[in-house]
Amino acid sequence: MTKEIIRLTEILRESKRIVFFGGAGVSTESGIPDFRSANGLWNEKLKMELSPEQLVSHTYFERFPKEFFDFYREKLVYPDAKPNGCHNALARLEKMGKLLAIVTQNIDGLHQAAGSKTVYELHGSVLRNYCMECHTFYDADFVMQAAPEPPHCKVCGGLVKPDVVLYEEPLDGDIMQKAADAIGRADTLIIGGTSLVVYPAAGFIRYFNGDHLVVINKTETRADRSAELVIRTPIGETMESAVSVL
Repeated sequence: MTKEIIRLTEILRESKRIVFFGGAGVSTESGIPDFRSANGLWNEKLKMELSPEQLVSHTYFERFPKEFFDFYREKLVYPDAKPNGCHNALARLEKMGKLLAIVTQNIDGLHQAAGSKTVYELHGSVLRNYCMECHTFYDADFVMQAAPEPPHCKVCGGLVKPDVVLYEEPLDGDIMQKAADAIGRADTLIIGGTSLVVYPAAGFIRYFNGDHLVVINKTETRADRSAELVIRTPIGETMESAVSVL
């Protein structure tokens, strides 16, 4: 066990109100890639190259729903993905009574699959989908099985939209408030699997005023200078190792 993981274990042991703030790097060890790392993608219909961000924008969803869902199904929904060591370690910390909440930018639902209860999903979830007309709920299977067409409501025929915050859309105010409150109450904040470049989500760390700030990320982040501990090893292995000896 490295000295960094030993120190992380010490911090976890003495902490009583941990909040974990995570991004795409948390799920890459489950086989879900960070789509923002992709280059531009050629769109035959528009005869132009579009960034992944453009392909999951509100404008693109409204104007080209079929092309939107082609990209969405291929790049954002991973029904066979399983929780990894990080997800499982956080669920264990919650059961120990040490973890206040998980604040995640991910939309895959893997924290809940691992057993975590208090999860604030800043960007929504692919597991929830709603008819834009009558608000009937649909699960992820419904959206996937509608391929290659956009999913339409069985009740009214309206277009079904994933409960995911698209680019150009605001974050849910209630979720934002709960996330900010949790971070403000934390004695330890662990930032993991995110380079803190996506706003407004990345701005949540300013609410932290606790004792220990830990960053676990393969690349440099905006929070590194303020952190007590910075770890560059894979987050799944790191969290699993630290929690296993508590």
